[in-house]
Amino acid sequence: MISLFLAALLAPQATLQEDPVEPYVQRDANAGAKPFAGHAMLDAFHGRAGIDRVVDDLVARNVADPRISDIFKAQDLVRLRRTLKEQFCYILGGGCAYTGRDMASSHKDLGLQVADFNALVDNLQKAMNAEKVSYWAQNRLLAKLAPMKRTTVVR
Repeated sequence: MISLFLAALLAPQATLQEDPVEPYVQRDANAGAKPFAGHAMLDAFHGRAGIDRVVDDLVARNVADPRISDIFKAQDLVRLRRTLKEQFCYILGGGCAYTGRDMASSHKDLGLQVADFNALVDNLQKAMNAEKVSYWAQNRLLAKLAPMKRTTVVR
């Protein structure tokens, strides 16, 4: 028997709706990092389609990962996928606007620990490897994302 959670995870994205959230100021600065200049990083991720594949793979890995799956059970996975795609596209210089909340607000009630952050980074590296993103490009993105640890990890 497939659980409702798994069924929601596997359902086509077009049929799922995001949960409502409290109003907040939408701005690119909420993405947590400034974008790369030029198109080299976007090209290294195989454009927006590559970003979509990396994010979809990352979310699936996180949901299935026993180290951190509990964190994702109560999350709006539709919104998470959308905002991660926007965030990565914005940071990688893809010309996207970021409409998500700032990093501190979006992670404040999760109680994230260093081990959780490390598991997510591990899953991101696996998703980037599956997309055949070069190690050079992976390391550059990870260097942009690393400072977010200070605003997302609380214990």
